[in-house]
Order: sequence, then C-alpha cells, then structure tokens
Amino acid sequence: MRIIPAIDIIEGKCVRLTKGDYNTTKIYNENPLEVAKQFEDAGMEYLHMVDLEGAKADHVVNYRVLEQVASKTNLKIDFGGGLKSDNDIITAFNSGAKQITGGSIAVKNRAVFETWIQKYGFQKIILGADCNNQKIAISGWLEESSLEVIPFIKDYQKQGIRYVVCTDISKDGMLEGPSIELYKNIIKQCSNSSYGQSVKLIASGGVTTIEDIEKLKDIGCEGVIIGKALYENRITLKQLERFI
Repeated sequence: MRIIPAIDIIEGKCVRLTKGDYNTTKIYNENPLEVAKQFEDAGMEYLHMVDLEGAKADHVVNYRVLEQVASKTNLKIDFGGGLKSDNDIITAFNSGAKQITGGSIAVKNRAVFETWIQKYGFQKIILGADCNNQKIAISGWLEESSLEVIPFIKDYQKQGIRYVVCTDISKDGMLEGPSIELYKNIIKQCSNSSYGQSVKLIASGGVTTIEDIEKLKDIGCEGVIIGKALYENRITLKQLERFI
C-alpha cells in the first residue's frame, strides 16, 4: 500500500482544515517545499497536493507551489483543486504533476472530465469521490450533491477510471480514525468485473494512528493519504518506514 503524505495550499502556505471548513484553517508551515523535502528525506515517493484556493475559485491558483515542489524534489505529485478546464489541467501537468485529481468537474462537467480520461488515460487521471453522509461533495466541499458515492464511482469505472481518492468529510481533520466500513463497501462493490478492472482505492480523512494504516492495508486500499496526523505528530515519519 502506498503511503501518500498531503500538502494543502492556501496563499502559498501549507495548511490543514477540519471537515473542509475554511474557517478552521491552521497554518503548519509557510514553506511547502520545506515540508515536501522532509517527506522525501524520509523515503516518501508520493505527494498529494491540493490547491484549496483553487477549489473555491474554480480555477488553479497555486500552480507555482506545485512547480517549485516538482522541480526541486523527485516526489510523484498528484494535484487537485480548481481543475475545471483544459487550461487548468495543462497548467497542472506543465507545472510537474504526475497525476491530477478531478472531483467537482466530474460532477459538474462530465463531458470535459471524460475527455481527460480518454486523452490522458487512467494512470494520470484520478477520480475524487469525496463525500458526506455518502453523498458526493464538490467545490472545496462547500456544496453537497445528490449523487451517492458508490454509484458515482461505478459510473466512472465504466468510463475507464481506476484510481479513486475517497475522503469521508465527516472524518477529515478530526483525528478520530478513518471510515473503514465505507472503504470496505467501496472495494467490495467496485470490484465487479462487469465494470472493468477493480478500482485502486486511496483512502483519505481521519487517519490518526499506525493501526489505522494497518487496517486500511488489510481491507485492500491501494494507498492512504495522511495529513493532519503527520503535522500533529500522531504518526511519525519514522513509524512509516516499514510501509515504504
């Protein structure tokens, strides 16, 4: 299972939110590159970067941070937040992203998102399936849609999606453990061969302890995104060595 530390960006700074609430913004470091280098020095290969301003603004804002981290580390970055147009995705890839995560656009503009899947392929396009009460949330989690998370994922499986990041918003930043049952359900229901290959599920939100990571590995998650637990030293980079 891949260990994927997270860097969320507002005004070029490394921050974390609680349950996606922008009013809970806490700055952990004013230099995201410094944080990224710490992850790389600890043996990390991957990084999940989210442009939180972009998610609200409906276009990529903090691409310079992506560019800096991508050019000065060897981390394989998946980038999300504000990807709403062909120009946005070109900006993300030109700035050094190895993969992009599309969430809101997969709901609001299916036609564009489907062309991205066809053009760039499933290795580069991740479906963002963030949910609250199992309903897909969009626009930096400020809006809740009527779409149920599992049918939403299955629908995009048919379009060729393989990688899925799922955050249970109610767990995000709470340091109370991840939604194991939700992820079990997704893995079970989205492994049906009639929808193509099984999804590679990346769990996000609520990861607090090494035991949480063990559980996610045991149920078959392909990756796990770790944010606040790292910044609050609930999980240390040293503890993660055995997973790398």
